[in-house]
Amino acid sequence: MPDDSTESAAAGEGGLLIVWHSRTGGSEAMAQAAYRGAREHAPDIACHLVPADRAMPGHLLQAGAMLFVCPENLAAMSGAMKEFFDRCYYPVLGRIEGKPYATAIAAGSDGENATRQIDRIATGWRLKRVADPLICNFAAQTPERILADKELAPADRDRCAELGGALAAGLAMGVY
Repeated sequence: MPDDSTESAAAGEGGLLIVWHSRTGGSEAMAQAAYRGAREHAPDIACHLVPADRAMPGHLLQAGAMLFVCPENLAAMSGAMKEFFDRCYYPVLGRIEGKPYATAIAAGSDGENATRQIDRIATGWRLKRVADPLICNFAAQTPERILADKELAPADRDRCAELGGALAAGLAMGVY
């Protein structure tokens, strides 16, 4: 999977930052598809795919736009994504206002609570949502299905690629 080191990702000022967490592969596949879409639609825009446990405040400060990708676990964003926000919240508070962001949630049922949680954090940071929430429903309702590795459906892969491409193209055109 494409993955920039913490140092190189922080160095790419003005690009698209994709922060992701995945335990069973669904949101990882979503993040990868968004990354590919960004690279295809705006190859001159830096795009950084950074796992939530390695993302640092510097990544947010340097980013031109952000995409947050995670699963909804127990009607909440994943713990690793929450820890990323906890770790980065105060170091960037007052320093990233107005930056564009979007979300992509891997859901077992609806994904709405994870979206709301991220939106509340983004509101505190004064970020600007520039795309509707993207929720891919994996319909995992039994313990076996919840714990199983996830495979992203082709239509959802396309939706994720379109989102990454639109964010990167917006940066390339100076829309944001």
